[in-house]
Amino acid sequence: MVRKLVPAGKFKAECLKMMDEVQRTKMHLIITKRNIPVVEMIPIEEKRRPGFGWMKGTAHVKGDIMKPIDEVWDASH
Repeated sequence: MVRKLVPAGKFKAECLKMMDEVQRTKMHLIITKRNIPVVEMIPIEEKRRPGFGWMKGTAHVKGDIMKPIDEVWDASH
């Protein structure tokens, strides 16, 4: 992990540019005040959903799922 020290004044002047750089390069940015580390900016890792099973728990079964569709359709109409 790469860390870069930046004085608060420079960070204030170039904040948006530095945010983009942190996101792009995944480096950590340490902002200093009078050469004392004050805060650290780190990129947020995007959570990736798994390709399989991501909808688990969203469907609910009502009735008998083994019954032929003709019987289910007739019973509901």
